[in-house]
Amino acid sequence: MKLHHLRNATLVIETEKHVILIDPMLGKRKTIAPFTLFRYKPKRNPLKALPKNSREILSKVTHCLITHLHPDHLDKAGEVFLRRNSIPVICNAKDESVLTKRGLTIVQTLDYWQPQDFLDGKITGIPALHGYGLVAKLMGNVMGFYIELENEKSVYISSDTIFTKDVEKVLKELKPDIATVACGTARLDFGQPLLMRMSDILKFTALAPGNVFANHLEALNHCPTTREELKLALENSDLLSKTAVPNDGECVEY
Repeated sequence: MKLHHLRNATLVIETEKHVILIDPMLGKRKTIAPFTLFRYKPKRNPLKALPKNSREILSKVTHCLITHLHPDHLDKAGEVFLRRNSIPVICNAKDESVLTKRGLTIVQTLDYWQPQDFLDGKITGIPALHGYGLVAKLMGNVMGFYIELENEKSVYISSDTIFTKDVEKVLKELKPDIATVACGTARLDFGQPLLMRMSDILKFTALAPGNVFANHLEALNHCPTTREELKLALENSDLLSKTAVPNDGECVEY
């Protein structure tokens, strides 16, 4: 199994039989308004262009999973790509009507904690809580995915979430071979962080039974944590050896 990190939370899971795109933010630099104006510099997003090898990787995509509707996970360019190529989309049942109206081909919808057949295996929708405190309510519905394909390592796409009992349950009971975690420590101009604080990233990584794949870094103006800061924190906690912190365009083989 290969995990191709494109940018932010956009990644591609490639197996011998399937190529699954997660959360396509595929637009050019500066095509999305800043997410903060005061707390961090009001730069337009994404801060970086897609890597040069993204076109080749995207040309192989067979399916797409969408965790939630924020533009840094599904932008207009991502929608155009999915429509033009008639890519089958799998999403949260709560997002089906919105995505159908946008012209996407929804082939499967998921409810939390209800396993379903998926390709040659299973998929389970996992609750995700997008922030600490009141800000999570403003962020809306988010779904992670636990994916088990035939003769492949199991993958937990935790999505934009803080550390919760549901997250802990996946790591302890489902025991994913690979667990992705959003590490940018995003914040708006008000309220608490929208993603795990560093202490919870380290807790997640320590509890993960297998490999950890860190993303949601250095692509948006409201995500201050850098790859180097994350690597240093992981190293100081003796967790770097089990964690991939890929650069944009990098492929990690498992």
